[in-house]
Amino acid sequence: MKNIFDPQVTAELIGRINQLKPETPALWGKMTVDQMLAHCSVAYEMAFTNKHPKPNPLMRFLLKTFVKNGVVNEVPYKRNIRTAPQFVISDRKDFELEQKRLITYLEHTLALGKDHFEGKESLSFGPLTAQEWNNMFYKHLDHHLSQFGV
Repeated sequence: MKNIFDPQVTAELIGRINQLKPETPALWGKMTVDQMLAHCSVAYEMAFTNKHPKPNPLMRFLLKTFVKNGVVNEVPYKRNIRTAPQFVISDRKDFELEQKRLITYLEHTLALGKDHFEGKESLSFGPLTAQEWNNMFYKHLDHHLSQFGV
């Protein structure tokens, strides 16, 4: 798994994001490229903003027990897997705005660095290691950039 806290890896991801165009088609799935960029930003919104509510205790227990490992491990996501409701982007978005927003989140994550994420609480999964945050961020973004051929 590549290290999202490495400046070279972040630069590579930003380069891939910058290869996208408003008309870039998906190789699989139903999202448009603008929706995918907004979708990828949700993980960062959950880490850095109060936009999304914390799941109730029962839901959080279920997420930690049945979902967490698949999200934070190093096994790549399969195509066309279901996504959590808060990650569903049903309306069209402004491509340029979403592209810049996602890049800003990547740069912010890099600037904060690995130490910031060690033990940082995830809304859904509780405290995570920096490696788990890395895997979650990198794996998700790599999956969707590959979905659009970059």
